[in-house]
Amino acid sequence: MTATALKPTDSTDTRQPLCTKADLVAFSGVAAWLTTSQGAVQIALFYLPGHGNELFALDHQDPFSKAYVIARGIVGDIKGSPVIASPIYKQHFRLEDGQCLEDESVQLRTWRVGFQGDEVWVERE
Repeated sequence: MTATALKPTDSTDTRQPLCTKADLVAFSGVAAWLTTSQGAVQIALFYLPGHGNELFALDHQDPFSKAYVIARGIVGDIKGSPVIASPIYKQHFRLEDGQCLEDESVQLRTWRVGFQGDEVWVERE
């Protein structure tokens, strides 16, 4: 999703700080834990500076192998859309919406993510 300023409003806020911009690796993925009302989940953060949407968050679990490896995939571009290639079976997922390009029935969950100053914040729900 797009990188936007996410600011906490009160104790019922659904946004959570995860890390700082310095923790991210440009044009690569980083795995993080996100606390939700259903428990903790692993997400993959991708930072593409200079790209229109420069920060993306997707589920970290590869739906084909069930391994938590999406953050370790190779970032690329297919038809103008930024994608991540899973390191196991090499399926490509669009960073913008999590859609698998090889199998239309499969889609990774995406999370609204953005910067607040130098902190990375993610919408939990």
